Amino acid sequence: MNTIITISRDFGSNGREIGKRVAEKLSIKWYDKDLMKRAAEKSGLCTEIFENHDEKPTSSFLYNLVMDTYSFGYSSSNYIDMPIGHKVFLAQFDAIKAIADEGPCVIIGRCADYALQDRDNCINLFIHSDFDVRVKHIMERYNLSEDKAKDMINKKDKQRANYYNFYSNKKWGKAESYDLSIDSSILGIDGTVDLICYLVNEFEKKNS
Repeated sequence: MNTIITISRDFGSNGREIGKRVAEKLSIKWYDKDLMKRAAEKSGLCTEIFENHDEKPTSSFLYNLVMDTYSFGYSSSNYIDMPIGHKVFLAQFDAIKAIADEGPCVIIGRCADYALQDRDNCINLFIHSDFDVRVKHIMERYNLSEDKAKDMINKKDKQRANYYNFYSNKKWGKAESYDLSIDSSILGIDGTVDLICYLVNEFEKKNS
């Protein structure tokens, strides 16, 4: 079955690593920042632009312009004058859809669950973790003090939430926005990977 797994995640919850390992265990592809490369190639914009606007919200008053332009495609004259942040979002939106058409995979972040909301072959997950566990992880990963790690986590979480809440019709981190919300600090990385793989297998059995 062509199952697509989308993973939204708290910063420092190991969501990216968990997604990567799930893909490896299921022998399917996984996409994170390399999704930006795909979007850049398709849109003609340079990769650096995507990196600078990655999962960052933009001015909300232009939201209708973004969605109207997306509805009509890139041929719309409005696209030419659209702010670069919106162009990045639209290009990633299309890249996510194209990737999902190619076969089963894991897609990390970037409103993938929203981009694919009309498909019934998706499992949408949110990975979170105890805040103190995340602080310790970020301190070790980036060699930061406790205070700086906390600041980094709060900033990244707020950035991701603003991006998701702005572009989707759901709320980032809220259980009802996803099929399953998992605390990775309970089972650890390996245990969380096993849980997700079990969920995928049961999902495919049910829908085969």
